Amino acid sequence: MTDSEPAQPLGGEGRGAGAIRRMLLALVLFGTIGLTLELLLLEHFESIWQWIPLVVLGTGFASGIAVAVRPAHLTIRIFQGLMVLLIGTALLGLYLHYDGNVEFEREMDASAQGLDLLWRSLRGATPALAPGAMAQIGLLGLILAYRHPALHHQEPNS
Repeated sequence: MTDSEPAQPLGGEGRGAGAIRRMLLALVLFGTIGLTLELLLLEHFESIWQWIPLVVLGTGFASGIAVAVRPAHLTIRIFQGLMVLLIGTALLGLYLHYDGNVEFEREMDASAQGLDLLWRSLRGATPALAPGAMAQIGLLGLILAYRHPALHHQEPNS
């Protein structure tokens, strides 16, 4: 591919790789919609911290649509950044959920500690591992963007 050739559309690098990219993008889009709906049904918007995953999932979805419509170098780079942000948000969510459960368990039983406290906190009222689903979506997105043909194509300067 030369600099003067346009970037190929999503899946343009070959039948096998292109089909896999399309399927991964479908999973990312489906996952962001599903998690957003789940968070809305759970009324996950009581504090500013609870809005973070909704905003990140929404921008991740929009970025995925942009990749489907125009898989250019910049679009893929923005998509990659948002997928990393999804993973970071998931890690923050894991911490916040677990920490909230630890605090609750200590209020219920001040003597709780060690593995007992860990186990109770992981099984607490707030699903401690649920934010991990966002990390999975982010990882799928990063796999989709790995060695994407649009990343190796520089559009000519206007």
